[in-house]
Formats: sequence, C-alpha cells, structure tokens
Amino acid sequence: MGLFDDAVPGGNIGKPLMIALGALLVGKMLSGSKSQPDANAPASPQGDEGGLAGGLGGLLDKLRASGQGSTADSWVGTGQNQPISPNDLGQAIGQPTLKALADRAGMSEEQLLQQLSAALPGVVDKLTPGGNVPQQEQIASLLNR
Repeated sequence: MGLFDDAVPGGNIGKPLMIALGALLVGKMLSGSKSQPDANAPASPQGDEGGLAGGLGGLLDKLRASGQGSTADSWVGTGQNQPISPNDLGQAIGQPTLKALADRAGMSEEQLLQQLSAALPGVVDKLTPGGNVPQQEQIASLLNR
C-alpha cells in the first residue's frame, strides 16, 4: 500500500485496514468510488464525506472527549507518538462506528481494534506533518493512492 507502510509496526498496511481507515477518516472506500452509503452504518456529523468519525478532526475530538487527548495530541505533534490500547480506542470510536468499520473491512471488531490501535498513531502522524490537520480532500487523496 506504500505511503503508510513505515507508519505501522512491521510495515505494510493491508487492504482491509486501509478500507477501515478510509471509512473512518474520509468515508470513501480505497478506490474512491462514490458507492451507495451503507444503510447500517451510523451517520456521521458531516455525512459520509467526513468519514464515520467525522473526519480526522472528528476522530481527534472523539479521542479527546474519551480522555485520550494527550495521546491524540502526541500523534499530531512532532514528538514521540504515544500508544493507545485497543480497548481505549474502541471506547473512543464507539460501538456503532466500530461495528460499521469492521463490517466494511471484513474482519472482527477485535481484529480491527488490534490493527487500528497499532496503525493509527503512525498514520495520524503521517497525515499531520508539522502538527497541522489537513483538509478532508487531502486525506482522501493520500488514502486513495
């Protein structure tokens, strides 16, 4: 998958995880197709274009609201990325969103949380060079490569 390979432990983000990241952060599948919205997926505050978490900013807000603010801020900042446990990530994302992501990625919620908790610190760090959160279009472009 390329761009984010060095962002995750062991390198190489598989397609199911990229699909989940795309659905979480930008609301489009890997191909960037504008398919029909998943009727079972929870509506995001910004619609499907903002991802199931309301985009990267929405995800960061959810993490902060769940008590993971310093962890999320470490991913955006220029210092060391703090880890997040699968359980803490699941609580921040919420059960309806987690289920929708797991369904889209074709994996169990537990598998998805394990992979997301390992990948998100590096992916968010890559998406926020210099501590700046990019626009949705920029994130979509990076994830669709």
